[in-house]
Amino acid sequence: MADRQDARPMSMDGKGETAADADPVRAYAGPVAHRRIKRIKLALFLSAMAACLSVSLIGGIAYAILNLFGNATGFGMFDPSRASLMGGVSAGFQMAAFNFIVFFFTVPAAWIALGLSIGRLPHRGISARRAYIRWGAIWGAVLVGGTTFGFGLFGGPMMAAGALVSGAAVGALAGAGCGLLFLAIVRPEAQLRDVDVSMF
Repeated sequence: MADRQDARPMSMDGKGETAADADPVRAYAGPVAHRRIKRIKLALFLSAMAACLSVSLIGGIAYAILNLFGNATGFGMFDPSRASLMGGVSAGFQMAAFNFIVFFFTVPAAWIALGLSIGRLPHRGISARRAYIRWGAIWGAVLVGGTTFGFGLFGGPMMAAGALVSGAAVGALAGAGCGLLFLAIVRPEAQLRDVDVSMF
């Protein structure tokens, strides 16, 4: 019949074309955007191991420098046994230096923290280096600074404050390095740019 209408859904321009017919490239590229990002678990494991070792290394070097400076100048304020602000700073570096001893706790904690922060960035299409450095530093400061602050409370509030400052500084440096390591392993920019157009 002449008045019979086409059964196909009409588009906005009334030409009888669907969105997929009008723009086949965009319709095909949609599912590709949700593809799987590779090497994330490997990068998280290696970054967590690197976090444990780098915290110990940075804390040990900082404590050694502070101890040598205190011995050379005769300042007793850097004694970690003193319940003072500078004593807390020295104690925070000392606690960070022994981080590797409790690796069975710190490595899984770093793995979880990194997985919930920088580990989710590639899936969101974020490849900017500053984002990985920033979130790695933030979570490193939270984990290490929070731990040293908790142990520093046994020496009083001033010692806890000093331990928080030094621990957060060590954690931020180590976390920033872990963010760069994660970025180098995963290479999200290359993976997000490499769109697989193969049908099979």
